[in-house]
Amino acid sequence: MTDSKPPSPRPSDDLLERLAGAPISWGVCEVPGWGRQLPARQVLGEMRSLGLRATEAGAEGYLPADDAELAALLAEFELGLVGGFVPVVLHDAASRELTDARVDREAGRFARCGGSVLVSAVVVDDAWSPRVPLADDDWGRIFDGFRRLDEICATHGVAHVVHPHVGTLVERREDVMRVLEGSDVRLCLDTGHLAIGGFDSEALACEAPGRVGHVHLKDVREDIAAELRAGRTSLRDATQRGLFAPLGDGEAPVGAVVGALADAGYDGWYVLEQDAVVGLGTDDVEGAPTRDARRSIEYLRALRSGHEPVAGRAVGR
Repeated sequence: MTDSKPPSPRPSDDLLERLAGAPISWGVCEVPGWGRQLPARQVLGEMRSLGLRATEAGAEGYLPADDAELAALLAEFELGLVGGFVPVVLHDAASRELTDARVDREAGRFARCGGSVLVSAVVVDDAWSPRVPLADDDWGRIFDGFRRLDEICATHGVAHVVHPHVGTLVERREDVMRVLEGSDVRLCLDTGHLAIGGFDSEALACEAPGRVGHVHLKDVREDIAAELRAGRTSLRDATQRGLFAPLGDGEAPVGAVVGALADAGYDGWYVLEQDAVVGLGTDDVEGAPTRDARRSIEYLRALRSGHEPVAGRAVGR
């Protein structure tokens, strides 16, 4: 496929020109049993109505697997493809072949359709089973896996970043620190998931901007995050209760992170994410995701007009 490949939106200095959407903001999630998945045309149409320039691919199988079909769908809504999220199993040597093949397949698909980044999350297994204790050998296999995934993605001209994420093996502050100290892999700085895990995303942006390869912007309500951190609720239930808020409505340091990354010269995508659960009792299923995304965009527009340099702090403190 050559003629049907959509153009990749060219990054600019303007934050809003580098702002993309993610289907998870409309409840589209790869976690089994998460909730209703709204139709792709509805989601992409609402993204475009908000003025977003591009989208991540969302859960595996949500957008067409066929290159030409995917390119045509994106072109229909005048959206580029940022890339996408891929769960990976790295601590288990028996899963190596399957994981590498999945990443190779998805990185190739993203690249052929204009994408530039593959976001991995280190899961226990494809069922997103609960976290397990890791020995040093397990971490060694994970670090080896990062190197392999970096190389696989590079063959397609796609960047690989690891996403610290609730419910994965890279979730908590100590996990992120171990990754930073034990590997060279770059991270997806997700302001919400890092806050839930107890890691200072502002410090990461200030003190180690070179380790930031991609950015997800989300805000979190700390009272609900504390319950999730303590194991008193699940991620899905917390999300359904409003864990993820429109930007500026929670306690994550979104503004400080954006300011620090601007000062450091970050020129990649910012993906607007407010994880949602729809179809399980959520009010206003058809309108809430777009309404909340619009509020987040208004926050970023105001932030852009009043940006000030951000003082740095030590990573992880």
